[in-house]
Amino acid sequence: MSSPPAARLAWAAADPYSTALRSGRGPLFLRRADGWLLPLEVERWCARADPVDREVLDRCEGAVLDVGCGPGRLVAELTARGRTVLGIDVSDAAVEHTTRRLDSPPSGRREHGAGRALRRSVFDPLPGEGRWDTVLLMDGNIGIGGDPAALLERVAGLLRPGGLLIAETVPVDVDERARVQVVDVVNSSSGTGTPFPWARLGTPALLRYAGRAGLRAVTQWETGGRRFAVLPARSTSSSAEPPKSTALISSQRVRKPFAERPVADR
Repeated sequence: MSSPPAARLAWAAADPYSTALRSGRGPLFLRRADGWLLPLEVERWCARADPVDREVLDRCEGAVLDVGCGPGRLVAELTARGRTVLGIDVSDAAVEHTTRRLDSPPSGRREHGAGRALRRSVFDPLPGEGRWDTVLLMDGNIGIGGDPAALLERVAGLLRPGGLLIAETVPVDVDERARVQVVDVVNSSSGTGTPFPWARLGTPALLRYAGRAGLRAVTQWETGGRRFAVLPARSTSSSAEPPKSTALISSQRVRKPFAERPVADR
């Protein structure tokens, strides 16, 4: 499955986003054509995983794919826990930030897992397709591409049978698609990114789209003002053997999926 160029390149072309990640602070917003602004939590994304994040990561199983990993706080936390984890993002600044985090873990924490980051769209070929134990769509990333049905179908294809999607939704009942821009309103004359399609979903809308993609919700919860759902992929066979080796995620130059190197529990 491929996505339109606008969906693949949206964040990469959003210069204010790159600037904010490199500085570690906002303000930064998504702006709709009607002027409505959605604040983006740059400082939280650039900080270490917080208690809400850690509660979500407690539910991860096996090898984890973090879609739209941003500056990598979740990739770093999972790596410190000994997980195999791959973060993907279309932003050079996000991948650079994540890589620096992995190269320089916080004092007193030793990285035991296998964590990497690739500059890649979720709709591009990825390592370990159909073999990931858990896929994360956090921090509004259910909106990637502006087409939740296509995104969830793609995620279902990335997961192994019975693998988990953990998704964060908007804490209200909304199902919205719009074209947005990343803006720095402090410097709005120059701090404006290229328009791109985006979506916002509450949990009821997520469940509607997920069901069509073969994902079913088993757990929903709200904490710290944020809302989440765990959705397993449909199992093709109850007797299917679990994968036994690790996905190749070590190179940022990978251009095609590695079907011969399945993802394994660690």
